[in-house]
Amino acid sequence: MIRARRFLALSGLLLVILAALLAQGELRARRFAAADVPALARLGAALGLTDLAIWTEARYTRHPSQADRFTAFQDLPGAFDHFPAGSIVAPPPADPVR
Repeated sequence: MIRARRFLALSGLLLVILAALLAQGELRARRFAAADVPALARLGAALGLTDLAIWTEARYTRHPSQADRFTAFQDLPGAFDHFPAGSIVAPPPADPVR
């Protein structure tokens, strides 16, 4: 019986700690969004940056909006991707038939 009470007390304490950490993370995210994101947007506009560079591996993962449809398959259409980030980036949407 004592073990069960200890387990429940420890579980309750861990849940309270988890809730406090989640609340702190939410507050930090809101502060970042309120203060730093507009400053980063102004910096990007001042530097003339066109797109967000997500990865530094291949050009089709650095700027997915700037890559053409077949860049990932430039070596061989059936070849495996050389870069791990290529499996995370979704392919561009298909163009409508005109």
